[in-house]
Amino acid sequence: MTQKLAGKTAIITGASNGIGLSIAKLFCEEGANVVLADSDEKTLEEEGNVLKKKGHNVLTFYGDLTKKLTLTNLIAATIDEFDSIDVLVNALRQIDLSEPINPEKDNFQKLFDLNFMVTLRLSQIAARKMIIQSPDREKDQTIGCIVNLSSIADRMILPESFSYSICSAAVNQLTRSMGVALAGNGIRVNAVAMGSIISTSLREMIREDLDLHEQVKSATPLGRIGDSDEAASAVLFLSSNESRFITGQIITIDGGRTLTENINVPAY
Repeated sequence: MTQKLAGKTAIITGASNGIGLSIAKLFCEEGANVVLADSDEKTLEEEGNVLKKKGHNVLTFYGDLTKKLTLTNLIAATIDEFDSIDVLVNALRQIDLSEPINPEKDNFQKLFDLNFMVTLRLSQIAARKMIIQSPDREKDQTIGCIVNLSSIADRMILPESFSYSICSAAVNQLTRSMGVALAGNGIRVNAVAMGSIISTSLREMIREDLDLHEQVKSATPLGRIGDSDEAASAVLFLSSNESRFITGQIITIDGGRTLTENINVPAY
């Protein structure tokens, strides 16, 4: 069977665990050279070594991705190791509860820096590199793909998810805007908005609140919580030639969650 990303180089942020790691593993299986980037050095190295032992072409990159210099170094390290960048997956994101009218506990700046600014800055740097490395691009040729991870929280008004919801909406609008702005350069930009998917954050919340698991299931028409591999498959689709005529779109993976009106269950 032909590998969907054979010979491609992909950077995946937030790749030391959860959905980001699932994406990295799937991309490796599909033949990509994969750069796993995150701030958790120990876990990142452990997971990277597992993939290397399986024969995959992997580079791990540790650093504070909220720093511009770190992002520049990430791109440079990728080019040094694999010569080019074809796919960027902005999977770094953090879910945190907040108090809407308490500026001391709204967590907005923290989540905005992690969930939005890293996505924006890294996309800008990666896009410029994709354009530079393809000076002879034909008019209709796609030279790169950017996929952002977002959430259905952008359309569900949940006070405890105040900051996270706003950041998710910002990422979705960034996706649409960059999708149009970069189309002429041959770069496609899309996003996966997730809900009812078992992420590292949701797993921790379920561990602390045993009733939450059943609450999320009952609010999801398909009657279960999705696996991180299912989200990874959607990201793979948007990163492959199978979606070559798709850009600026937000693909929702939520088991039908947003089709119901249950606003009392968090949009994790």
